[in-house]
Order: sequence, then C-alpha cells, then structure tokens
Amino acid sequence: MAKPPEQVYDDRRRRPVWLDLRRTGRGLQAMLYGGLASLISLVITFWTLPQISSDGRLPIFRLVVLLAVFSVLMRWVLAGVAILIGSLGVLIGGLLSQFGVVYLAITVDPGVDLHGGVEAPLLVSIVMASVSAFVGWVAYAGSDDAYVAEVMRVVHRRARRIQPAPKTGLLIIQIDGLSAPLLNWMVLAGNLPNLGGWIRDGSHSMLAWHTGVPATTPASQAGILHGGSKHIPAFRWYEKETGRVMVTNRARDAAEIEARMSTGRGLLADGGVSISNNWSGDADRCELVFSRAALPNSRSRGYVRFFSSPQGAARGLILCVAEMIKELHQARRQRVRHLVPRVKRGGGYIFLRAITNVLLRDLNVSLITDELVKGTPVIYCDFVDYDEVAHHAGPTRPESLQTLEGLDRVLGALQRIIDILPHSYEIVVLSDHGQSQGSTFEQRYGRTLAEVVDDLVDTTKEPVTAVGKSEGWGPVNAFLTELSMRRSVAGSVTRKALHVKAGEVELGPKDCEPPIAADEQMIVTASGNLALIYLATTPGRVPLEEIELLHPKLIPGLATHPGIGFVVVDSLAEGPVAIGRAGVHVLRSGRVEGEDPLAAYGELAAAALLRQAEMPHNGDLVVVSRLDDYTHEVAAFEELVGCHGGIGGWQTDAVLVHPSRWVLDEPPVGSDAVHEVLIDWLEKLGHRKDLNEPVESKVEA
Repeated sequence: MAKPPEQVYDDRRRRPVWLDLRRTGRGLQAMLYGGLASLISLVITFWTLPQISSDGRLPIFRLVVLLAVFSVLMRWVLAGVAILIGSLGVLIGGLLSQFGVVYLAITVDPGVDLHGGVEAPLLVSIVMASVSAFVGWVAYAGSDDAYVAEVMRVVHRRARRIQPAPKTGLLIIQIDGLSAPLLNWMVLAGNLPNLGGWIRDGSHSMLAWHTGVPATTPASQAGILHGGSKHIPAFRWYEKETGRVMVTNRARDAAEIEARMSTGRGLLADGGVSISNNWSGDADRCELVFSRAALPNSRSRGYVRFFSSPQGAARGLILCVAEMIKELHQARRQRVRHLVPRVKRGGGYIFLRAITNVLLRDLNVSLITDELVKGTPVIYCDFVDYDEVAHHAGPTRPESLQTLEGLDRVLGALQRIIDILPHSYEIVVLSDHGQSQGSTFEQRYGRTLAEVVDDLVDTTKEPVTAVGKSEGWGPVNAFLTELSMRRSVAGSVTRKALHVKAGEVELGPKDCEPPIAADEQMIVTASGNLALIYLATTPGRVPLEEIELLHPKLIPGLATHPGIGFVVVDSLAEGPVAIGRAGVHVLRSGRVEGEDPLAAYGELAAAALLRQAEMPHNGDLVVVSRLDDYTHEVAAFEELVGCHGGIGGWQTDAVLVHPSRWVLDEPPVGSDAVHEVLIDWLEKLGHRKDLNEPVESKVEA
C-alpha cells in the first residue's frame, strides 16, 4: 500500500515513526469509544433499573474505569485456561465473564448502591452487559467489520513483539460462488474500493478461468488444493460398489474422498494452513475443514480472541439476531414486489445466513490474523457468505451484493494487518465457481426430475432422490464436529446436546442423504442444474444400448423434455455422447448430427463434459437443465434460485485476482490448472521444500 511521502524511521525497528503515532492514535481512539459506550450503558442501566443507584456522578465514571480494568484481567484469565476448557468453554466463559465483570465492578465500587434481594446484582449485571453489547452494536452501525477493528487493535499492540518471517508469504482468499462477470461489474461500478482499488492501480490483475464440470466447491477445491478434481463427479453422487450416496461436505465422506486423491504434496503441504475449506490441501494444521473435522488448535490465539472478546462472540450473537431479522425483511420484500425468479426463504436458512455472515466470517478473520502474525508461509481460507445468500436471494440481488461489499472490507482489513507486520504477504483472491440464476425445474414444470424419470422407466419402485439444501450446513457442522471430538467438558456437552454419534455432527435437511435399500432400482442425485441418474441394480457404467433395451422411453423422454438441455450417456460404439432434442454431439470425436445440443453452453462445454463423463462413479446418465436463450438462466433441480454444479450461465466463470508481477500467458482451464499456477507462485516465493532456492532468485542470478 502507498506510504506517506515524508517518513521518519526508527532505526531500531526499521519501522516508520508515523506508523507508531498512528497506532497510538488509534489505540486512544478505541479506548475513548469503549469508555463512551460503557458510560452510555451505565447511564441507561441506572435510569431504567430501580435496583441500582449511585452517590452522584463520580461513582459512574469510576465504574467505567473498573469495568475496563476487570475486562482486561478477565480476558487474560480466559486466554490462560483456554487449553483446559476448550473453544466452547471459552465461548461460554466469555459470555459469562462479561456478566461477571459487571457484577464484580458494581459490588466493589463503594459509591454504587444495590436495592433488593440477592437477585439484584445478578439482574443488574445481565441488563448492563446486554445494554453494553447493544450500544456497541449501535456505535458500529451494525457494521459487519466491527470485529475486524478489534482484531486490528490487537495486532497493533503485538506488532513490536512479532518475529519477522524469513520469506514473503502467500494469503489466498476464496470468495465462494463469485463469478468473473459479476466481479468485473462490481469493480466497474466502484462498489469494491479495496479489491477494485488493487485492480485499478495495477498492483493486481484479474482474469476469468473456466471451472469445467462439475462447477462445485468440492470439485474446484479438490483441484486447487490437491490437483485431484477428477475424483469428484458432482456435489453428491451414488457409488454402486458400496451402495452409498457420497456427500462432499459430510465429514466422514470428505475424509474418505481426500484419502483417495491426496498425494501428500498438496498446495498447503509445506507449512501451510487450511481454514474453512472442504479439503486440507495436505496442510499440517487445519481449522474448520470438512475432511479434517478434528480438534482445533487449542493454543490458537484466534479462537481465544474471538470467543473471549466483547467484540467477538457476544457481539456476534446480537448481530446474528439482527441478520435474521434482516433476512425476514428482505424475503418479504421479494414476495411483496413479486420478484421472479425467487424461492422460499425460511427455516434453517435464516439461521445459516446469520452464522455464515457474522460468526464464521469474524472467526475466519481471527484465525487468518493469527496465522499472519505467526508468518505461516501459505494460508488458504474460504468465505462462504456470498454463495449462501446468492443461493436463496439470487446472484445479483441487493442482499447478495451487500455480502460482497462486506467481504471487500475484510480484504482491506487483512491488507492493513499485513502492512503492520514486520514480514510481507502477497494476496491472491479467487473463486471456485460462479452462480447461475433461474426458476427451478419444479417451479417451471410442477414436477421434480425424479417424478419425470419415474414416468419414463419400467420399474416397480419410485426413484430415490438425493437432493437438498445441505451445502450451507457444511461449515457449521465442521465447527460443531471439531468441538464434539474434544476430550473435555466442552466436547461432552456438545455430544450430549446434539446427540452426536461417532464424533460427527450432521445438522441440516436429510433429503440429500436418503436411505438406500439393496433393491433400489433408480437413484437420482442432483447438484444445481446437474443431475446423475443411476440404474442401481445394474453393475458398472450402463451403456446407451443397454439402457435403450431396459427403459426404451428414458433417454428420448429426457432429451426432449422442455426443461432439459441435453443428456450425456456412454455409447459402446463412440463413447460418451450428448443427446439433445434435435441433435447429438459425440464428445471424443467432436462429430455433430443435427443441431448441436452443446452450442449454447460455450466452446469449452464438450471438453468439460467429456472429462466429467470419464470420472469414476459418474452417473449412467448425466442430465443438464435447459439454458434460456436470452436471460441465460438455468432450471436447477434443487430449490435454489442461484445455483451451480453443472454448466450454463455464469456458474463456470470463476475468477482469479493475483499480483500483476506474476504474468499468466493464458487463463487456466479447470481447477487442476489453477493448482499448478499457485504451486508455481509458491516456488517463486521459495515455499516448496523440494526446491533448494526460490525460482525468482535463480532467474535473477
């Protein structure tokens, strides 16, 4: 970032003196604001509760000082016992401690009088702590980066004691679901002053990259972190050998899938950390990772800071309530304005939005900051805020764009944190896929895809459908799973409260994981506008010729359905073929008969579908929904207005924003290619242990 033109340096630390002065000013400002908030809270409490009074004004000001001193002492205590009581214990302790601080202060101050029985101190403590939290929220105008400001103050205080890392690190931030066209529009509109500013001033370059099929977080992250996207044909799929539906954000399934694709030399293998991701990237340390839903680092300052800080969990709980109220209002506004397309927004999503947009975002910032301070060589973190809101509100709706603006503020804060540190980091921002909008398949045609399949096949049982809104529950389940696996009081409480079995928490809808009986005949799994259909009792990949004999109406009926763009199926003669309502595209040879069913899906569609068709455990039939001619909307097989998983629209248009000095000759195609690009950049920074010296050093020599 640009520095002031005139700088005076302190030779002992090689740091600008103006930066120290700015630190001091910010610290005094924070103390002033904190004291003012406490004073307002005390005045409101004294005014509203008859159980408390004071001998004039001086005791109230004295009480403000006592509250500040006791708060600092309590935070030190929580940090010291965090290892013993665990993260959940710190959370509960942090909340209770705020009541305890107030109780201690009002009982110690001789100028404060309590009236009533033994319940008076408890009542006053609860009311005063609650009012204080509310006043703090109002002071920040409900800002979703208020906690970031708290983190900044902590880093400022620790800056002089931080040991510099020997090499420049790499911070990789994934904005889940952000498409390249949308980011381009947001930058042009000036709505992202931090990320857009990096692009405008030339420090960073932006380019789009094609995800291929499936356009899902698990597949893209498998490629980015492990170079192993070929192991994941969809968000969920059926495996005939075991009779199981695999769901990529379910902990036990994610662990098994990672074991299949990991080589031990993933993107984060050499001292990196994985935060809030599907996969570990072979990192030694993982936080909130589905495939490693084990113990979080008990000594992590990030956890302690978040759960014990007044601006952390306590503020987060209040903002969660505010976020849920905001969601109810925005959903009602869509209904009143008769916006289309739209889906029902309610139930567990209201809770999920609050968790992802408030608690998990702030927790991620805290965990990232802890790693930045340590000088961790490479950090990869996924922020799911935008993706979760866009699924239910629509990718370009105002509430979705607001989450992007909040994430932009997070990026700006992380850059400011890096500027404070004695070591440096390069920042890369990328997405794993985009999102495509549209009314759902059931909304358009009044029936689900499974019901359509049932009419076209000669079976005695209805098809089993694996489809649901489980994606957003992954981060929450990963966090609760980590807590439940602790051998501590916190772990025992979590296990008993959630009735956890085998250490895994599985909250959320169960329609994505239906029980599969041994005699099931047809199974349909859906991931956005991509669906996989399995002839469950027929072993192996069933070819087109055999399907035509078993169910002669199935392929023609699907291919000519108005809600379906094309069907991919293996042919014994020519391999995978895409069959549309008026033509066929042979994927290996490129031969087209009649109208090309892939023409509307882009020039990379055939190669992407061929690669997906050859993946293990792929469906006997792959179904992709229609793509509207003018709006480029799709018809998701799930009840989501914004979807991804297949192809069509913006869902395959991911984005990569990187330092401009790292020049890319052409955009990568597929997440495995992005993996190679990132590995190359790590080699340039000297963070791959199989190289003796940084590549840039070799070039300069």
